Amino acid sequence: MVFVGMDHGTTGISFTILSEEMVHFKIGREELSTKKVSAIDELSKRVNISDIELMAITYAMGDGISAITPLKMVKNRGVLSLSGAGKVTGGGTAVYDEINDSSIPTILIPGIHRDLPCLDSCFKAAYSHHASAEKISISYNAYLETGFNNMIISDISSNTVSILIEDGEVRGAIDACIGAMGVIHGPLDLEMIRNIDDGLKTANECFSHAGAVKIAELDTKVDWAKDKLLKKYQSGDYKAELAFRTMIMTIIMEIWGLSGIANEIDGIVLTGSIGSMNEPFNFFDSIKNKVKVLAPVVKLPSTSGSVGSSQIAKAVYEGEKDILGIKVVDF
Repeated sequence: MVFVGMDHGTTGISFTILSEEMVHFKIGREELSTKKVSAIDELSKRVNISDIELMAITYAMGDGISAITPLKMVKNRGVLSLSGAGKVTGGGTAVYDEINDSSIPTILIPGIHRDLPCLDSCFKAAYSHHASAEKISISYNAYLETGFNNMIISDISSNTVSILIEDGEVRGAIDACIGAMGVIHGPLDLEMIRNIDDGLKTANECFSHAGAVKIAELDTKVDWAKDKLLKKYQSGDYKAELAFRTMIMTIIMEIWGLSGIANEIDGIVLTGSIGSMNEPFNFFDSIKNKVKVLAPVVKLPSTSGSVGSSQIAKAVYEGEKDILGIKVVDF
């Protein structure tokens, strides 16, 4: 049996093929935006399409659905809006439509937002949106890999989102625009809000330059930002080093903040291309050493999003009706 998972990330679309062996591949943002690559063609190079029992995908905010839903039943690609902070840029849309037009049985995973019944009522009241859909996939992968029923998961890459899991269900999360910094995205502070009000920048322009790149004064394409930031750091650039230290500070604050409202914590999981990094900057240990007093700290590889999606596909195919408190709509 073959199951496929997809993670619609900031820098590209990642896939995991789950069968007797696990195969990963990623299509970059540049390739997608120029439409040089077909997701179905790339899949077919690695697996017989007709062998796929079920695919699970994520797309953008995922705030237009509140259950894991068959793709053919989804309207407007499962999102409420295609503009504003975190707006859709087109590459992932092409992949979504290509999969939707294919013969592959596919389900769409929702994002974390106030319409999810499993969320804590205070999180619902405080925030309309908590995290995009791949954070559900990451959380499910962490749940299966660690066995933690109560945990904080911090996904650190282009943006940083931390998720609170209690009794095996998603209770809430801190979205990138209000919490910790990532490489690209970060919280909208007062200066940015004023710039938006004055018409100097859009919300998305501010959000997309509020992470470590802001501190390092780095203006580059999303795909290149992490590598350029690391090169600046390795060259001894003070602002790059300050950017990393500031990122870490905000992430530690976020984890401690969630721990303060959690009933119990079995463990803390760090993941993402930055969260799992030890070289050339030791992000993992820098964060672990500040939060290990709360609970054991483990890491998952940056493929956890697409792996989790494939694991959700397998679980749903085998009859699971509830993933981390999120209901599964019958086909």
